[in-house]
Amino acid sequence: MTDLETRAAPSRAGALRRAAPALLGYAAVRALGLVVLALWSAARDKSAYTLLTARWDALWYTRVAELGYGYEVRLANGDVHSNLAFFPLLPWLERLVAAVSPLSYADGGFLVSLLASISAAWGIFAVADQVYGRRAGVCAVLLWAVLPVGIVQSMAYSESLFTALAAWSLYAVLTGRWVTAGTLALLAGLTRPVGMAVVAAVWVAGIASFARERRSGDADGSGPGARRVLGMLLAPLGTAGYVLWVGHHTGKGPLGYLEVQAGWRNGFDGGYAFARFVAEKFTSFPSALAGAGLIAGVVSVVWLYVTGVRQRQPLPLLVYTGVVTALALCASSYFGSKPRLLMPAFPLLLPLALALARPRIRRSGLVLGSVAVASAVYGAFWLNGSGPP
Repeated sequence: MTDLETRAAPSRAGALRRAAPALLGYAAVRALGLVVLALWSAARDKSAYTLLTARWDALWYTRVAELGYGYEVRLANGDVHSNLAFFPLLPWLERLVAAVSPLSYADGGFLVSLLASISAAWGIFAVADQVYGRRAGVCAVLLWAVLPVGIVQSMAYSESLFTALAAWSLYAVLTGRWVTAGTLALLAGLTRPVGMAVVAAVWVAGIASFARERRSGDADGSGPGARRVLGMLLAPLGTAGYVLWVGHHTGKGPLGYLEVQAGWRNGFDGGYAFARFVAEKFTSFPSALAGAGLIAGVVSVVWLYVTGVRQRQPLPLLVYTGVVTALALCASSYFGSKPRLLMPAFPLLLPLALALARPRIRRSGLVLGSVAVASAVYGAFWLNGSGPP
């Protein structure tokens, strides 16, 4: 299915009823992950809540919420870690929650991520249901829930918030709601640098829609066309606005944000640094096994994307997924982050969702249930160990 606006969107109440099995399944998987994390952490005399809300990037977001921008850490090797690297929407929401409730900024981050993860699950279902039907939608949500790094969906990180905004923006594009799509793309652009993937999807879909109208002679320059233009104009304002503000704030001009990222040793090198990292694994044993696993993982991601192309996923999904995947795999950032950075690329899961939607429900349930247990155990082990950077 490649045409947009293929089915009328159901009413809000009807949409919730239709999505209920997916949302209940998602809540069950996430609850399992949190219970296992709590038990594992307690056995190691650690606080599961601290792991979720007050470590790694979660600390940086709460510092932005509390102190604003301008905080930085200078490392012994000369690197400068500035909180300007973190986009502002999540800290703004943390500050809002703290202002209207007795909750702390960290509590606010956890609450926002909790609600955003449910919204993301609903958005993923809406997209998959629109393209492939209800059973595929349920399977897509459950597959997203049981990702090995799925525990990040419950952390005070921005992945759940971004995925929710991206999924609903893509759904708005698929159903022809261009102003909504552009507004959500704007907000996604205020959440993470990869917001440009949502912008690209909105723009490519908009241009393709105009091209179809021109070929058919239906374009009249008003009505839906005007709303489409407005949506396209709104889409890049979040990413562009923050990047330009950082450049002005640092006095470095439009490229100032890239210098901030360079202080974290983040950049886009076409995958060269990642390829070197993988190659170095083959210099000894058993690290060669890890190298083989990394290659298998990359091949799997590429295979899923190619399968999506062959299954004729709608163009905005392919554009969005391609940009998210390219930025994740071809960036020179901390390599342990790559599975987490790929998490918003949920359309990669659609070929697997289609495959799981075909067998009997009991068989699919056994597969997903087994993977959910493994994911919960891995998430608890991961956060109590090296954890996300």
